[in-house]
Formats: sequence, structure tokens, C-alpha cells
Amino acid sequence: MQTTQLSHDRLLEERARYVSGGVSTPRLVVASAEGARVTDVDGRVFVDFAGGIGCQNTGHRFTPVVAAIHRQVDQYLHQCFMVGVYEPYVDTCRLLAELSPCAGAEQKSILVNSGAEANENAVKIARAATGRPAVVVFDNAFHGRTLLTMTMTSKVHPYKAGFGPFAPEVYRAPAPYPYRGVSSDDAIAGIEKLFKSEVDPRTVACVLLEPVQGEGGFVEMPPDFPARLVELCARYGILYVDDEVQSGVGRTGRMWAIEHYGGVEPDLLVSGKSLGGGLPLAGVTGRAELLDAVPPGGLGGTFGGNPLSCAAAVAVLEAVREPEFLAAATRLGETLRPRLEAVAASHPEIGEVRGLGPMLAFELAERSPDRAKAIVEAAFERGLLLLACGLYGNVIRLLPALTISDEELGEGLALLEEALTVAAR
Repeated sequence: MQTTQLSHDRLLEERARYVSGGVSTPRLVVASAEGARVTDVDGRVFVDFAGGIGCQNTGHRFTPVVAAIHRQVDQYLHQCFMVGVYEPYVDTCRLLAELSPCAGAEQKSILVNSGAEANENAVKIARAATGRPAVVVFDNAFHGRTLLTMTMTSKVHPYKAGFGPFAPEVYRAPAPYPYRGVSSDDAIAGIEKLFKSEVDPRTVACVLLEPVQGEGGFVEMPPDFPARLVELCARYGILYVDDEVQSGVGRTGRMWAIEHYGGVEPDLLVSGKSLGGGLPLAGVTGRAELLDAVPPGGLGGTFGGNPLSCAAAVAVLEAVREPEFLAAATRLGETLRPRLEAVAASHPEIGEVRGLGPMLAFELAERSPDRAKAIVEAAFERGLLLLACGLYGNVIRLLPALTISDEELGEGLALLEEALTVAAR
């Protein structure tokens, strides 16, 4: 039976009637998407610098992903890995092991549905492996919206307000933020003070850190900080969990952002978002003895690592691991950064351009969300999809597909500059 697509206004009316108001949505009503562009139900085409919040590193409808999904659909859909073992799940874990930046010769993984679920499981694994309860996280962190990960996240509105009480044994330390005056020395001193004033380090199971803090404002860690953090963790037997839900799968021009910090090897890696090529998938990867510290049945979930998502992930990982793909992503960053810096030079309201490779953002000097909201709105009116982020909502992040063409990139940047000019009036 053929179905007709609802009009823009009708679908938004239906959304208002049937979908919780607790879900924040824009005016965009999507009809189709391809590569670095999204088309709405009225036929308007947008350049996409949002990527479903970092889930489309390989672009919308990436051909190898679509082909892999079609092949899998013809074989079987849901099985539950705890009921029947299937090849796509094992293949995804094999590729994650081959590509892992973690310490240890033998690597294993578990697969789940979302970054939040993966972060929760990373904590479970760390607690089981160490026999310790406490978790240390950082200012400006975002680790998810579930009870534990919401506790770990460092932003009250809209993620935590009204949702307490929060999970116990979660402690927060300062994170480096050079633009706002917090150095690596300050952050290390803050952790050491935390260990004196709030929590005995011998009770800490793990420390979670994003190499580039995503929702926190695309704040990349200074070159020395991850190594100093790992050294501090090793002193007390604490596991280092590398949260790469947004920064991984080629987003920074390397498979994992931690690879920019020469020689730093996490104990556990958390991946997600673009891992599934547009389908829900996330994982925890690390050395075998850590993943096997949990007794059988202690990890899992009904839909975790579903066959379609795993088939897509195999196609994504095989594509992104290719030197040509990562080289193209690196070139994108090398093109994008000077263009953004040139834009910033002509717009004094921009305080800093930052990020790693093509994972870039600019922070507005004023600690208010109003200007950023105006920029996002003006960009939308001109045909560009943008996202704001940061503790104060004053950071504009750019998440174009790593496969974006030079023409599309130039068009998007021109629209961005127009939006900045309009919002400054």
C-alpha cells in the first residue's frame, strides 16, 4: 500500500499532539538525505553541518552501508546475541580489536545500543575488574542521559534539572580549558585535590575523559594532558576510559582522537554515534582480562549489537580504516580550520576557533546562548544545518560529513558567514 508524506505543517501538528514535549525538535521535517545534504518535505535542500549530532561521519546513505544493510535484511533481522550468535556482531568486535588504541595485545568488545549505554557498561566493567566503586569525571563532560551517565554529565539544563537524586560515587574534577584559563597543571592539581578532599583514590575504579569534549564545547585536551592523566591513574591503579562516542570513527582525521596524543593507551574505549553509519550502535573495547572480568550474563541486552547495525558498522569501519579515507578527513580539517579562522578574524564576537582535525568549533566570547541561537536560526533560514553546544550554549560546532565535496563545504561556509553577519546586527 502506497503512503503519502504529510506536509511540513501537518507533521509538526501531529508531532505536537503525539510526541512528548520533553523531546526538543526544530522546524526541519526531513524527506530524504544524501551525502552532505538533507532535503525537507517542501523540497528545500540544506547543507548538513550537524550530521544527526555526529552520527554521519561517512555521510547520509553511505553506499557501502546501504548495501550491507540490504544484504543483511535478506538474511535475518533481530536474533539477540544471547540467544543465537551471529557473524556481524563478531565481525564488528574483530574490527574494533584490530583498530583498538587500548593497551594490551588481546582486545575484546561488547556491543550495545547507545553511547550512554556504552559508558554505563564501561563503568560496570571497571568496577568488576577493580572491585572499586568510585568514578571520576570532568567539568564540561557529556556521557549520556541515563541515571548514571546523567550524573556523570556536567550540564544542569536541560540534562539534569528535575531528574535527581543522582547516582552515588561519582566525583568531578576540573578539565583543561585553555581559552577560559584552565591549564593542564590546573586540572592535574584539581584531581590531586579531589583525592585529598572528596574521594580516596584507592576506591576509584575509573576516570572517564573525552579527548575532545563534544557537548561541552569541542574543547580538545592539551597535548600533555592525557599522558599526565594516565600516569596519575597508574599511580593508584585506576582505569582510564576514553569516551570517543563523538570524537571517534575518523571524526578528527584519525580513527580515534586519542591517537593524536602519541603513545597514550586507554584501558577501555567507548565508541558510538557514527559507528553504526546511521543505525544505533555503540561499544566498549579493551584488553581481554578487563572485558572478561564480568561473569557471563553480567553484560548484554536484548537489542545490543543488532544484526543490521553490526552489518552497517563493518562497512563503516572497513571504509574509515583505509588510509585514503583518513587522509581525506585530515585534508578536510586542513581546509576547514583556516577558513574558520578567517571568518573569526572578521567577526570579533568569536573568541576562539578550536578542535582536532575536522572536528572543529568556534566559541563566542560572550557566555550566553542568545547569539549562538541566532546564528543557528539564521543559518537554517539560509539552508545550513548547524548545532550549538557548550556549558553556556555559546559554541557553534561543525560536523560535516567527512565525505563532503569541496563545493558543498564552500557553500556551507558561505552560508555560515552570512548567518554570522545577520546575527551580529
